[in-house]
Amino acid sequence: MRTEQQKHILDGTIRVFNRKGLKFTMDDLAKELGMSKKTIYVCYNDKEALFFDMVDYLFDNISSQKQSVIEDESLSTIEKIKKILGVMPESYKDIDFRQLYSLKDKFPSIYNKVEERLETGWDSTIELIETGIKEGVVRPVPVRIVKMMLEASLEQFFQRDVLIQNGLTYNQALNDVVEILVNGIAVR
Repeated sequence: MRTEQQKHILDGTIRVFNRKGLKFTMDDLAKELGMSKKTIYVCYNDKEALFFDMVDYLFDNISSQKQSVIEDESLSTIEKIKKILGVMPESYKDIDFRQLYSLKDKFPSIYNKVEERLETGWDSTIELIETGIKEGVVRPVPVRIVKMMLEASLEQFFQRDVLIQNGLTYNQALNDVVEILVNGIAVR
């Protein structure tokens, strides 16, 4: 469980990351937070430990947002599928996820953590698609293939600078992928 101090540091890390990418320094972060580097180092031994926890922080918040979508009884199954596949907490709308492709070379262990988190936590999404199939609003499709297609798309966003080269934000690309996937599986 993260302390409020750690959450504060992680939120500041996200803001600094948005401006400077992976090249930000702990001095940049301390200035952003209005605290000493020593205070940051009490919570995180180094920048790599900070990034490592930031990955979990981001994905934990996305998981929490997914749960909110699942519990929203005002949404149809198709609306839930679209939202859950493209879920991005409001506070992350400005994160430049395009920068994450550079993790692979500079911080391979953190990149592996991103990959691991992308590959897990699909149970609720799979259940939703299966519910859609049972309700007759989703064509009978191999759900694991749908999962692999989305997963592969997201991994491509992080493995290469494809988003930057095409002038797309992560959110734009994610929304496009979700629309293509969902409209391809929805009963017409």
